Amino acid sequence: MGVPFLKEKELQMIKNILFDLDDTILDFHKCERTALKETFIKIGVEHTDKILDRYSQINDMYWKRLEKGEITREQVLLGRFEMLFEEMGIECSSELAWKTYEEMLGNQYYFVEGALELLENLYGNYRLYIVSNGTASVQDRRIATAGLEKYFEKIFISQKIGVNKPDVRFFQTCFKEISDFRIEETIIIGDSLSSDIQGGIHAGIKTCWYNPKNLEKPKSMRIDYIVNSLDEIEEVLKEEEL
Repeated sequence: MGVPFLKEKELQMIKNILFDLDDTILDFHKCERTALKETFIKIGVEHTDKILDRYSQINDMYWKRLEKGEITREQVLLGRFEMLFEEMGIECSSELAWKTYEEMLGNQYYFVEGALELLENLYGNYRLYIVSNGTASVQDRRIATAGLEKYFEKIFISQKIGVNKPDVRFFQTCFKEISDFRIEETIIIGDSLSSDIQGGIHAGIKTCWYNPKNLEKPKSMRIDYIVNSLDEIEEVLKEEEL
């Protein structure tokens, strides 16, 4: 079970819940692997476990650099394939791989264990929002295919907003779109310390780190709640009502 980390100040009832999408609601790594295999088959590239694993590592590294503002989104989408193909000695167009992968990824969705049940339980009792750094065209298709739209008041995707989590401007833009918004009534739930939790801290809202791998909490980071499974979320929200 996760251990709650409570703020010292008086707790307020939560009304607005910001959910990260990938690896919080939808299992991105499973989607990624399936889409990548389909991509490589279509463009005639070998798809061994070694290649797939290395792509995932490179991809994570590139997205972290985007979060830090070091590179652009296009450099992420194209550069990850350029780096992979160069390392593996693969002769293939990186742009073809990127475009084909986006097409394949948009068709993929697998729910994180407990995610659909959680949304069913929260829907109607809280105002739910998606906050995602993913590519807009891909996320729109995945959200629609998974039937997620009905649960959420609004869906915020960084590519449409023009800035990425954890930039406070991303959250400020979201807040302007939420009626009767109050900082103290809002929490973000996500798996990424660097984009979701750090972003929530920047924005001054409560944070709940979904930590299924039971990773060690960074000592320097203030996190309000830590959960190891999604079925703990409702207990976190009840804690806020006390």
